[in-house]
Amino acid sequence: MMNLMFGIIFLIPIIMYNNYYMFMIFVVMMGFFLLLSYSFNFMSLLSYSFGLDLISWGFVILTFWIIWLMILSMYSNKTSNKSKEFIFMNFFLLLFLSFSFMSDSMFMFYFFFEASLVPTLFLIFGWGYQPERLTAGFYLIFYTLFASLPLLLGIFYLLNEKGSSFFWLISLEYNVYLFLSFILAFLVKMPMVMFHLWLPKAHVEAPISGSMILAGVLLKLGGYGLIRVSMFLYDYFNLYSVYILSLSLLGGVFCGMICCTQLDMKVLVAYSSVCHMAMSIMGIFSLSSWGLWGSYVLMLAHGLCSSGLFCLVNIIYERSGSRNLLMNKGFMIFMPSLCLFWFILCSNNMGSPLSLNLFGELMLIICLVGWSNSCILFLMFMSFMACVYSMYLFSFVNHGSVSGFNLFINNCLMREYMLIFNHLLPLNIFSLKFIIFMSLI
Repeated sequence: MMNLMFGIIFLIPIIMYNNYYMFMIFVVMMGFFLLLSYSFNFMSLLSYSFGLDLISWGFVILTFWIIWLMILSMYSNKTSNKSKEFIFMNFFLLLFLSFSFMSDSMFMFYFFFEASLVPTLFLIFGWGYQPERLTAGFYLIFYTLFASLPLLLGIFYLLNEKGSSFFWLISLEYNVYLFLSFILAFLVKMPMVMFHLWLPKAHVEAPISGSMILAGVLLKLGGYGLIRVSMFLYDYFNLYSVYILSLSLLGGVFCGMICCTQLDMKVLVAYSSVCHMAMSIMGIFSLSSWGLWGSYVLMLAHGLCSSGLFCLVNIIYERSGSRNLLMNKGFMIFMPSLCLFWFILCSNNMGSPLSLNLFGELMLIICLVGWSNSCILFLMFMSFMACVYSMYLFSFVNHGSVSGFNLFINNCLMREYMLIFNHLLPLNIFSLKFIIFMSLI
């Protein structure tokens, strides 16, 4: 544990030399070191304030993987890749997100949970595209901070009553207000339907690196927090789960319909994230082992798949100057090799075989049908709408008549092929080791 923490901190000298290659190499090496540490006993990775179990282990590896892909995605941007500021923002995101997933204390988790907003906000403000990025940043800050204030008050109440805020030591007489204060911040962060309005706006105005970290890791903080607080709020989760699940079922169907009407590619992918996170929320609130591990697998799969789709959208945007589907058609003619990546990622987004999405969604569907037979119709609609908007996105971009504005588009660079391939590799290879998760049910 300590070697991982010190390894992150000792990346600072590399940043001072502004060496992008070395920074990416060391981040990937630490990610592989952590991946190989699965063979160790997780009890050896526990300390007083920080520790790793299987859930936090997967999310920390996802953080390392997305961070180095963020740097790779922005490497061609002449305004950012020559500045230390951009790589410093990535370093602080790596530091805060890793520490938030490794925290064993509610207070430490809250501190790093909120600290991760600051570099994200600077990414949107500093490297965003339109002047509306200021409005999008304020949406992000006010939605998350407004919902996080009750969480802070609840943690102070815990410290006052019990003198400790460690996940494993909390045992307290609760009321509905304390329950709401603990879950509201995480439901906004995921986000749940009705609290999701900040997400499409932040994605549209953020640069590609901001969209990748938002979809890949920051949304997972909400799911991780819900999993942790469910350990000591079990009775209230059981009592109020019917309301959360009903709202998420309806919201997933409606957001799927909204996706099918979008013309902006980034907004479409952002709303598809809301649909997938609705499935994860339902799995956590079902309070079953299938629901918990299904949500965990789906969150890991969504982090890779959604980040890869944002990269594909950005590749199109850098060449055509527009994210409108009506302006970007017939790209199979210009970039036939990229069409394969579009097909695989859109297929994975709808839950195709050999992707982690399929296994996560199957586990969640089995869990929710077992929870109530009334979910069957809504789950059918959600699965059907996922296929519809994924096929809609793929067919519009790659087929159709070519726009007259896009006649001089060049082919993809090797860096961009590497970027998409490194999203697809873990997304479709780790499903071969799915027995790791099945053995825990």
